[in-house]
Amino acid sequence: MKKCSHIIMVLAVMALLTSISPSHSFAQKFIHPGVDQTSKDLEYMKKMVLTGEEPYKSAFERLKTASDTTFTVRSHTHVLRGPYGRPNIGGDDLSKSANMAYNYALVWYITNDKKYADKAIEILNAWSPVLWDFDYNDAKLLAAWTGHMLCNAAEILRYTNSGWQAKDIGIFTNMLMTVYYPLMRYYYPQANGNWDGAIIHSIMAIAIFTDNRKMFNNAVDHFLHAPFNGSLFKYIYPNGQCQETMRDQAHVQLGLGEFAGAAQIAFTQGVDLFSIANNRIALGYEYTAGFLLGSKPHSYGIISERAKDLRDDYENVYRHYTSHGVDMPYTKRAADSVRPKAGRSILTSVRVRVAGAKAITEIAKASTIGYIAGAGATPPAKASANAIVVEPGQSIQNALNAAAKTGGWVVIKSGVHTLPTTLKLPSGVTLSGDGLASILFLNPVSEAREAIVNADDDLHDVTIRDLVIECATRTEVPSDPNSTRSYRGGYNRGGILFRTKKEGQIKNINLINLTVQNGTYNGVFINGASNLTFLRCNFNENGVSVAPGQKLMHNLLLTHCRGVNIKDSRLATSPLGSGIALDHCRDVSITNNEVARNGYYGILISESKNVAVKGNLIEANDRSGVMAEFLHAGSENVTIGNNLIHYNTGFGVECYGGKNNKVENNTYAGNGNNINQQKVSNEKVIIME
Repeated sequence: MKKCSHIIMVLAVMALLTSISPSHSFAQKFIHPGVDQTSKDLEYMKKMVLTGEEPYKSAFERLKTASDTTFTVRSHTHVLRGPYGRPNIGGDDLSKSANMAYNYALVWYITNDKKYADKAIEILNAWSPVLWDFDYNDAKLLAAWTGHMLCNAAEILRYTNSGWQAKDIGIFTNMLMTVYYPLMRYYYPQANGNWDGAIIHSIMAIAIFTDNRKMFNNAVDHFLHAPFNGSLFKYIYPNGQCQETMRDQAHVQLGLGEFAGAAQIAFTQGVDLFSIANNRIALGYEYTAGFLLGSKPHSYGIISERAKDLRDDYENVYRHYTSHGVDMPYTKRAADSVRPKAGRSILTSVRVRVAGAKAITEIAKASTIGYIAGAGATPPAKASANAIVVEPGQSIQNALNAAAKTGGWVVIKSGVHTLPTTLKLPSGVTLSGDGLASILFLNPVSEAREAIVNADDDLHDVTIRDLVIECATRTEVPSDPNSTRSYRGGYNRGGILFRTKKEGQIKNINLINLTVQNGTYNGVFINGASNLTFLRCNFNENGVSVAPGQKLMHNLLLTHCRGVNIKDSRLATSPLGSGIALDHCRDVSITNNEVARNGYYGILISESKNVAVKGNLIEANDRSGVMAEFLHAGSENVTIGNNLIHYNTGFGVECYGGKNNKVENNTYAGNGNNINQQKVSNEKVIIME
């Protein structure tokens, strides 16, 4: 296989990879104090408070008022917190203690008044020898919420003349390493992403306090590459939408705040997680703050109107980005709104370099690659004059059979169209809808798997467009969509299956502005077809571990097909499959698509010829971004070029045993943990796993 040129985003990537390289695990010393702020940051913050500079002077006064030294510490051996705080034994006491310990430590640092240091030490010493464990649903989450606050307090106390004794520091360290860390060390990416954001946040803090570089590196790697909902890129999409956007805005802000908090800690230690992926954290904040302040951004799914109060999570992000030349107009408005009541968040946002803020030169922009895709991406097409209109409750199958006689259109109107059994699509028809409001839903009682199949082996000249195929077992979205994701569902349902017996027997198939989602089987599986077009489609959350098994079902699977054009589409979040999988295909063009957050490879190419993968955004897939694998003869004339391929867990591009293949001019960042971002080999290596 020919290995050609590639572009690596040298400055950002090399700095990031060097900081987390295994060879640097314990060689690089941590800065102390060094969780939210360094000693220089703390000194600068103190100076601004004592010289009366606003908003820091007023923030300190509010913080001091809230830090009444009459606070009573109530420690518990067993802390129990269930879902929605039921049961809650010791959970609130621990949260209040952690919060107050950090407050007292900051007031001590600014005032040099020993009573505040004594109070912070009292809290840490009260919990350290007493706490044995956490239990119930929110155990990890509660530990994650409190761990970084306790460590911030402890860092300040340990590296000032607070009077905290060495033996007590040892007992506190023992609590971190035998109670907190064992609970959090495996993370919990299957939960909503705010969980792992918080866990990463606290593991980073513990790593710094205990001088454990390997632990810190592990948290950074999880921040970049975690599966399911666990990484920054699983949480904030390229358009700024967040994994919990459809849940409620309190949890979205919580998740953003935890990932930003982790980035703040990393930045203190010289690892920049703020600027990666075109300032992805800023993009998530702008999207969410904009919505909370009245804008209407595009969302894949309905944005939740629940819990829209602004949280005190904006100050640090606003200060950081604007000091680095990134404009955040919505975040500024949110921070301005919250600031009159905020205290600690204002003080801990201070960095020495803020004094020399850069001029605003850029803004956080949503990616335009493959965006917007799916039903509603463009206005529905105008139907033919003889179109058959179908209202919910009427027979789509009868309408298709009638339209096939004239080569006409079937237009399904807005609403949920429940199919009594699988639709059998005849040749020569266009099946169209009104966009996102037109939903095809196969009745689970039917026990059929696919929503649509080909009526005949020689299906030809058909178009499906401007509608949604919902593969889940219900169309109502619960208040927590993560609770009913396809990999949790226990069902076996797919979207479209066109299968025939000979190559080229199926011809001229067009899928346009089509959404297929939540299938456990393949979202779309087409076999033996020629002249296929996928334009502005959104295939999302399809492909799990139903029979015949995981890694065999995908968002889009094409086998023995030729003449394929996949363009301007979104192929995302297959829990255990790839965004696109090609097997024995030829003459395929894959351009300008978002291929992201898939549980296997982004694009998997097997035994195929004349495949061009160009101009795509390929990010946050759990294996390599693009894999051209070898099975028997390998693939031939595959070109992978001019793509943005970043933050995939494996290589950016991985290829084995092919002929006349080219990998050139791709932009890479943060793929895996190696300096080498691609692996292109002539060896006939068969991946076995």
